[in-house]
Amino acid sequence: MSRNTVASYCSDVEKFMEAVPCPPELVKPEDVEQYLQSRNGLSKRSQARILSSLRSFFSWLVIEGTISDNPCDKVDSPKLGRYLPGVLSLEEVEAMIASVDTSTWQGLRDRAILEILYGCGLRVSEAVELKISCLYFDKGFVRIIGKGNKERLVPIGEIAVEAVNEYLGSRPKPADTASEDILFLNRFGQSLSRQSMFKMIKKQALAAGIRKDISPHTFRHSFATHLLEGGASIRQVQEMLGHESIETTEIYTHLDT
Repeated sequence: MSRNTVASYCSDVEKFMEAVPCPPELVKPEDVEQYLQSRNGLSKRSQARILSSLRSFFSWLVIEGTISDNPCDKVDSPKLGRYLPGVLSLEEVEAMIASVDTSTWQGLRDRAILEILYGCGLRVSEAVELKISCLYFDKGFVRIIGKGNKERLVPIGEIAVEAVNEYLGSRPKPADTASEDILFLNRFGQSLSRQSMFKMIKKQALAAGIRKDISPHTFRHSFATHLLEGGASIRQVQEMLGHESIETTEIYTHLDT
């Protein structure tokens, strides 16, 4: 699993064990149910994620021989409706990109980030970790290391290539050897954080007059939806997004409809 997934699972388990007044080997199904009920302020999807984290943890305890049964096996998962992510129209994407002040190197960087997020459909973690050595502009694609360390090749268009090249011409000097190959740097010459990318997206949405609740992932959703609207097959979109299951990609056919 990705580092972010591991961190989320660990956090879920730690919070559960802090809330339950007994050691793991004495946890009962009722304890899990009561804990989930106490988190009713969370969405059904978040509750399901917590249950998945706990189920994995207790499965490990079964494998280790610490307990004989997984208490989560008798707990029903929250019923999830079909999740339809928000998307931007083509005009809104263009407005956000046009709203960036490109008179500074940070502005050139931010425009390049928007072009990459939308033009390649990357996850925010993939954009943050994108390396210069993975840019094959002469071949027209970028190499992405996605979830589970899986590699995929994604086409990149001329406009995104031009934006990245402009940014590279003013990219700050890397602060250390670990940052030399990282594409998007902060003002300290180190890798830009996920949080900084989120803040930049929010700022540019306001600058463009867009009041939707958007994040870097909104560009990924828009990328997929616009591809399907333009006639791409669902298999092609699955490959470019790096989805393991085509069922995950099928959500965009509902958005298109």
